[in-house]
Amino acid sequence: MAKSITQIRSLARSHTRTAINVLVGVMRSTSATPAARVSAANAILDRGWGKASQAIENGDGALELVHRIERIIVEPESLEGEET
Repeated sequence: MAKSITQIRSLARSHTRTAINVLVGVMRSTSATPAARVSAANAILDRGWGKASQAIENGDGALELVHRIERIIVEPESLEGEET
């Protein structure tokens, strides 16, 4: 019988402590490859602090457009007299 997503999540979450302990063990292991140690360290940091924010490339002016749209929606009165 197929388990519901809620049941699967619950089951996975019940193994959180063990999973973190395994990651810490790999991270601290001098016999693990450097790539495995870094991967384990990143997984631990991501779960504890969230993923690092990603920079947005702004070569085509997209970020300025998003900021302009945001200003129009949030503070339309601040644009009075400004050319559109």
